[in-house]
Formats: sequence, structure tokens, C-alpha cells
Amino acid sequence: MAKVGIPRTLAYYTFYPLWKTFLEELGFEVVLSPPTNKKTLDLGVQETVNDACVPIKLYHGHIMALKSKVDYLFIPRLVSADGKSTFCPKFLGLPDMVRFSRNDLPPIIDTTFKVRKFRASIFSFLNTVGKRLSASKASIIRGYLQARKAHKKYHFLLSKGLFPAEAMGKLNSSLGEISFPQSGKEKLTLAVVGYPYSIFDPYISGNLLQNLRKMGIGIITPENISLKNIKKMETRLPQNFFWYYSNRAAWGTLHLMEKSGNIDGIIHVTAFGCGPDAMLNKLLELEDKNHNQLPFLSVSIDEHSGEAGILTRLEAFVDMLAHKKQSEGSREI
Repeated sequence: MAKVGIPRTLAYYTFYPLWKTFLEELGFEVVLSPPTNKKTLDLGVQETVNDACVPIKLYHGHIMALKSKVDYLFIPRLVSADGKSTFCPKFLGLPDMVRFSRNDLPPIIDTTFKVRKFRASIFSFLNTVGKRLSASKASIIRGYLQARKAHKKYHFLLSKGLFPAEAMGKLNSSLGEISFPQSGKEKLTLAVVGYPYSIFDPYISGNLLQNLRKMGIGIITPENISLKNIKKMETRLPQNFFWYYSNRAAWGTLHLMEKSGNIDGIIHVTAFGCGPDAMLNKLLELEDKNHNQLPFLSVSIDEHSGEAGILTRLEAFVDMLAHKKQSEGSREI
């Protein structure tokens, strides 16, 4: 059975269940790169141009972890997922960046992912991938239907408060057996916002989400907001971003700001060296200052970030919020 490798980063957090289900229905074994660790990052730094942001460096590290284990590398050319905004230019060029970084890579599946109306466009994309892998028409149609079902279920699980790793782990479970996070028991609830590949990678984020949970903090991310509520925010800004993930993060955060009674503060996880992320950070900070004035913390990550430094900032932020909440409660009494 031929093996197809998928890196555990970037669009993995959005589309992995879709891609994995489709490829497996075609009869391929999907091999996922191991979770990020120091070796992954070191290999990525070694193989990538110096001015690349840390998510792109990580991607190359995950490619290095896969290249000798698979027959194909799945690196679609990500152009658009909504027909309005595009992915970051480095996403668009990923297949070429990877292809020219080494001479010993297996064949790359770099089919262009340019989706407008999801149902029709995603079939066109998957059909092209299937034909490239010499799959039969029947298996492509069957794979598409199963992949759509997995994608829908995955995003339903996210909307119930699960993190991507948790939702992926539950995909093969009966929905009736799933226990979702309970709200209302936490001493504080924070919105943790940014790009999913920065927020949800435990290594590069310094275990930020896991450490907040250990402190008893409730967490809401843009991925936990339904697509319907996300889209309601499209007209909130005079000018939206050009980039897909920037818009998703901005609209998700604006939605949470409108429901500010449900959160006690905002943490924006931003990748150092990412131009769109720098603009997003300033926009969110200004929107919060002008409308909500919730405590706002920016956590910048790069290849030199350490968990201890991030944890110190989180503890100070949480202590400040707890003191603020206690003081406000005392005044109300």
C-alpha cells in the first residue's frame, strides 16, 4: 500500500480530516509527521531561508521527518478557501519552497486548492488529486462523500469547545459518547486567538493552552466559533484582510468581543516575522481598546521562545485578571 505523508502543521489544523479520509478511501496509507519537537524545529531552521517565519520553518522540519517514510508528500498549493481571501503568499509557494530545498524528496502532490463554493469546488480539488493518483471514478466519488462527512463532523466537534487534537481523536467515536468541556466551572475564561497553527502546536506555543487549563482557566478560540457566527463579522470592519487565516482570526475575535461578558481577557498568540500577523495584532488591540477594553496580552513566538518565559507571562496575566475580578466582585457587594 502506497504511503502519503501529511505534515502536522499549517493547514493540518483545518483540513486534515478531509484530506486523510479521502486518501484512505482511495486505498492509500496516510502517514502523519510526529508532533513538533526541538529536532523538528532545528531541521526546519536548517532547511529554510533565514527570513521565513517560524510556522514555515516548522513546516520544513515536518517535511524532513516524513521524506524517507512515504511514497508521496501531500503539499497542495493553497490559494483560497472561500473565494474572497487568499492564503499567505508563503502558503501559495510552499510546494516550490519545499521542492527546491532538497533533491531527495518523494513526488509532491501539489494540486491547487482554490475553493469558492465549498461543496462543488472541494469535489473538483479532490477529483484532481484522485486522478493524479490514478484512482477510479467510483473511489473518488466515494472518497469525496466520506471526506465531506468527516470534515463536517470535525468542525462540529470544534464548535463544541474541543481543541483540534481532541476533535480528531473523537472523529471515530459515536457522538453520543462524546463528553464536551463544561463551562461555568472555571475561575476565569480567556479568548486565545491567532492562527490555529500557532495556537494549537504545543511545542511552538510553549504549551500555552495546556498550562492555562492546568491553572483552571476556561479557553475559547476562533476555531470554537461556528462558521455562521464567524461570517456575521465580515461587515464589521471597513476593510477586511487579504488573507484567509487573518480574517478568520479577526472575525472570530470580534465575535468574542461582542460577547465580552463571557470572557475575562484576550491572549493573541502571534508569530514573530509574520507580516499579516503583525497587522492583525495591532487591529485586535485597537478594536479592544476602542470598544471593550478587556485586558489584552500579546504573546510573540519564534524559534527561540521557551515555555518558562511564556508561562511566567501567563501567570502574571492570570493573577492580574483574578485580582481584577475579585476587586469588582467586592465592589458589587
